Amino acid sequence: MNEKTVESYRVVLEGGEGEYVEKKSRFIATVRKCESEEEAAAFIDEVKRKYWDARHNCSAFVIGSRGELTRCSDDGEPAGTAGRPMLEVLLGEEIRDIAVVVTRYFGGVLLGTGGLVRAYTQAVKEGLRNCVLGRMRHGWEVEIGTDYNCIGKILYLLGNAGVEPLESNYADTVSLRILVSAKDAERMRKEMVDATNGKVSFEKRRELYFVDRNGKAMIRE
Repeated sequence: MNEKTVESYRVVLEGGEGEYVEKKSRFIATVRKCESEEEAAAFIDEVKRKYWDARHNCSAFVIGSRGELTRCSDDGEPAGTAGRPMLEVLLGEEIRDIAVVVTRYFGGVLLGTGGLVRAYTQAVKEGLRNCVLGRMRHGWEVEIGTDYNCIGKILYLLGNAGVEPLESNYADTVSLRILVSAKDAERMRKEMVDATNGKVSFEKRRELYFVDRNGKAMIRE
C-alpha cells in the first residue's frame, strides 16, 4: 500500500432492497456489493432481466477505495434526474465497491425533474437502510507475545481500545493475534511496552484492510 491509501471507507456487507412510492410510481432499489466494473455490469443486467417489464432500470456504482471508478445511467429518464442523484447518495455516504439499480414502474402521473430527483434519491436511501453496512479500515494484522505475568495488562489495554483478539495461544508464553488500524498501531505498541516494562513483542505481520462491523474487527477475505 502507498501514500494514497485511504484510512477508512464504508462498504456493503449484506445487500438489500428498498421501495419508495411517489404518485403511484414505484421505485424499487436493489443494492449489492460489487468490487469491479464487470461485477457491477453483470449485477445491473441481472436486475434488468428480473424487472424486464419496468419502464426504467436506472443505475449507479462506485468502485475502489478512493472511488476511482464511478458510473451512472438514467436509462431513458430525463438527463440528470436519476443516475446522477443516485450516485451522489453513494458518494455522500462514502460507500465504496457498491452498485445500486432503481427500478421504476410508472404510475401514470408525470413527476417533473424535481420529483424524479427526489424519488430516485429517496429510493437509494431506502435500499441502503435495508443493507448491512460496515467500515473497511487500513491497518495491520499484529502478533503480540508476552508472558503470563503481563498478559493481564495487555488484555486490559486491548479491552480499553475495543480490540478483541482473533486468536489466543496460551503455551509456555502467550501470543495473541489482533487487527489494529494503522493510525493506532504505534500508540498501542508504546502503551504495551510501557505497561509491561518491555516484556512484550508487537510484530506487524500483514498490512491490509479489515472490516469493522459495529466495533468488531474481522478479516474480509
